[in-house]
Amino acid sequence: MACVGEGAQSSGAMTMGARLERMYSIEDLRNAAKKRLPRAVFDFYDGGSQDELTLGANHQAFKKSSLLPRILRPVDEVDPTTTILGHRSAYPIVVAPMGGMGIGWPDGDIALARAASEAGIPYTLSSASNNSLEEVARSARGRLWFQPYMLKQREFVYQLIDRAYAADYEALVVTLDMPTGGKRERDLRNQFGLPFRLTPSGFLDFASRPMWSLDMLRRGVPRMGNMVGYEDSAASATRTMATLGRSADAAMDADQLRRVRDRWPRKLIVKGVMHPDDATYLADIGCDAMVVSNHGGRQYDGCPSSLAMLPYIVKAVSGRSEVLLDGGIRRGRHALQAVALGAQAVLVGRAVLYGTVAAGESGARRAIEILADEIVRDLRLCGTRNIEQVREHAFWKHQGDGEES
Repeated sequence: MACVGEGAQSSGAMTMGARLERMYSIEDLRNAAKKRLPRAVFDFYDGGSQDELTLGANHQAFKKSSLLPRILRPVDEVDPTTTILGHRSAYPIVVAPMGGMGIGWPDGDIALARAASEAGIPYTLSSASNNSLEEVARSARGRLWFQPYMLKQREFVYQLIDRAYAADYEALVVTLDMPTGGKRERDLRNQFGLPFRLTPSGFLDFASRPMWSLDMLRRGVPRMGNMVGYEDSAASATRTMATLGRSADAAMDADQLRRVRDRWPRKLIVKGVMHPDDATYLADIGCDAMVVSNHGGRQYDGCPSSLAMLPYIVKAVSGRSEVLLDGGIRRGRHALQAVALGAQAVLVGRAVLYGTVAAGESGARRAIEILADEIVRDLRLCGTRNIEQVREHAFWKHQGDGEES
């Protein structure tokens, strides 16, 4: 059986399952992914744009605020479930859309979708996924959401939306914070070409991770199943991903969003909301939910953290739409912190991606297990029996050397 990481010995080595059981945090899974993947591929997943200020801000925001534990409250039985868009979710988490997962693990989209379904949480498929939305719908039962990027070829986007409807996806997650591609300098420094260009340094990088390289040689560079018919038809994953940034519809406006709203009769979610005025408008036109997100720090660098803007968005919406948070989630307590500030739930991206590209479906399950265990554990430690009590919880914000409730 294959093992996580490149350094495991083939004889007498610990099985993948045993190795995963000894990974106790998302950071452990991140390290496992780093060991398995070439540096250029890992940095593609792990990095942000320019100076990575926003990427860092998303993480730091959770360190500057916390929940204040209570005592003498029975927590022998706790309930981590919540309601998202009118349906039960086992935890206040949703898998975020992520493109290009098949570069890290074959059929990684399906592996993660199955793990999410098994855990009882919604899964969001990116239009930049390697497995097509129909393949994922056939392979993973559960709550499926679909994220279309807004491209210049609008008719193609509408076709994707119609395909998601035909495949019975529950919700559409329209991502609006990518009018152009971000400047990701890790990729530039690594000469991580899209499509792959085999430079001398790249050859050495790939050769240092033989298991990943053998998978890629055996299967070939994965294609993007959703993008068949777009520009050069079923282009390779890397070539199409390079095209997406250049093909983003920088002319996207409110009229175009209203057309999407009219075309899609099910739940509509808008991702990439950071300004209260935008949130007010989205609630006015009937968006069912919005995601406070700065694209994980992968697009514009230098904007505030998602968590910092969450209270402002919640106030602007005033209960007319559900508010979700995306960005920087690495611990179960982060989900509870966001809930305490008004989020219905959080989207987790890299946290579950690390597990998936480290060990496939079993790694994806382990990532979700870690977050779920921490959510249940922290509910008890904070003296809260359920998610609703978290929303009523005292929130403690640290400012400089002082603190205020």
